[in-house]
Amino acid sequence: MIHPALIKKQRIILFISLLLIIITVIVSMGIGSSSLTFDRLMQTIIVQGSMKEEFILYSIRLPRILITLLAGMALALSGAILQGITRNNLADPGIIGINSGAGVAIAIFFLFFPIEAGTFVYMIPIVGFIGAIITACFIYLFAYSKRDGLQPVSLVLVGVGFATALSGAMIVIISAAERTKVDFIAKWLAGNIWGTDWPFVLALLPWLVILIPFTLYKANRLNLLELSDPVAIGVGVSIEKERIVLLLTAVALAAAAVSVTGGISFIGLMAPHIAKSLVGPRNQLFIPVAIFIGGWLLLFADTVGRNLIDTTIPAGIMVSLIGAPYFVYLLLKK
Repeated sequence: MIHPALIKKQRIILFISLLLIIITVIVSMGIGSSSLTFDRLMQTIIVQGSMKEEFILYSIRLPRILITLLAGMALALSGAILQGITRNNLADPGIIGINSGAGVAIAIFFLFFPIEAGTFVYMIPIVGFIGAIITACFIYLFAYSKRDGLQPVSLVLVGVGFATALSGAMIVIISAAERTKVDFIAKWLAGNIWGTDWPFVLALLPWLVILIPFTLYKANRLNLLELSDPVAIGVGVSIEKERIVLLLTAVALAAAAVSVTGGISFIGLMAPHIAKSLVGPRNQLFIPVAIFIGGWLLLFADTVGRNLIDTTIPAGIMVSLIGAPYFVYLLLKK
């Protein structure tokens, strides 16, 4: 039974988070190399603007805004699941190598396989998922001990090792590729939002529509998995089965997100932590808050990166500037 005061607090925080998202969306729609004043923006949305204004808003800015928002939500939810099933508050799909696994698979597919324009958008998340799940399986196998089970510290260390090794593999792969294709992979590695058309929104949206309700349905199982294994088994939880199912969910969310945004870390680390500090550790309470915060964080980072200076700073770099010190703080704290 969740205390009514906590539910009320969660709703207030969700409302504030939604308000922040709406404000950031409006600001992001209005500013850029061709700025739109607030009254012209409202005119274009509600009635009709000029051809140039409609093109800027509906063909360039709005798809990018939705992609960053959805990807941030997916990464935040993926991080929350990983932290729950590993009992490790430092787990994040970028830090423990899952994003790197997706990146290597996408790079190989992009560089060495024939690509058809019509299927490329929808194949990228699937290819990323395959690479990410293979990586996650290896990380799980290396971190798992028959005597001690899955050790949280081992998982982070093994994951960091895999992330480093896969980054080296990426360099080897792109060193033999064509210059034009290398440019794309380099932008992907920097976390440059590249999937900025409506088809990419449609490719990412179904993953969230299916997996967010599924994770909320599994929230109580996540609560039990965060207890010790004997306690979880004692209340009837099949811990290995639940971990595998939830791990697949986290990997699918991360792979779908990074396939269109590039290599972005720390969203999955920061958003769940901020949410837990606001509403507590129960998954039913903090997961919805983490989803909203993750979406806003990536949208805010991309908006600032695009408009801070004349040269666009990739969203992945902006997030890392915030997330790296936060990761060190958590590492020292734990």
